[in-house]
Amino acid sequence: MTIKVLYFASLREEIGRASDQFEFSDDQLASLKVCQLWKHATGQSTLSEQLLVAINQEYKDQHSLVSDGDEVAFFPPVTGG
Repeated sequence: MTIKVLYFASLREEIGRASDQFEFSDDQLASLKVCQLWKHATGQSTLSEQLLVAINQEYKDQHSLVSDGDEVAFFPPVTGG
């Protein structure tokens, strides 16, 4: 089971890469939440409430479940001017 993770804007610079691809077993993926994926991907224990998350280009929250083949994007809030 594969999940693609994308990092945008300042997160890309902070993490040092634009994307990752992770393999999970069926058992792991059965209850994998976005916040757990963040910890797996970055080693950071918490996902800031200020970060935005999209699964397959739809905004979600950090407690949303991730499924096989999903594309999960993390990005900081955008400010206009």
